[in-house]
Amino acid sequence: MKKNKIIFWITTVIISLMMILSAINYFTNAEVIIEMSRLGFPSFFVKELGMFKIIGALVLIIPLIPTKIKEWAYAGFGIVFISAFIAHLNAGDPVSTAAAPLVFLAILAVSNVFYHKTKNHE
Repeated sequence: MKKNKIIFWITTVIISLMMILSAINYFTNAEVIIEMSRLGFPSFFVKELGMFKIIGALVLIIPLIPTKIKEWAYAGFGIVFISAFIAHLNAGDPVSTAAAPLVFLAILAVSNVFYHKTKNHE
């Protein structure tokens, strides 16, 4: 039981910190708009995605948020990671670069699995 909570919190904090830090970068680094454009995304999408990353990270971290809402955050982040993988491949980036979002997708999946394991034992 305690092991499940530890795994859940470690993976969830990793995902949430990564999303918040990338969102901050989206709001403070003008080069992000250039990179996102290279990947095929419009410039307005940078701010929109940044806002949703912060909201999603908070949803995952705050314990009082209902499970159904957390599931939307998990699904949204899954879509973000898969889309990032596809966008990098489509832009001609090396597989090693394109695969990075899949690592976070795996961490996200572990977080989700252990979230449900901890919920089932409460």
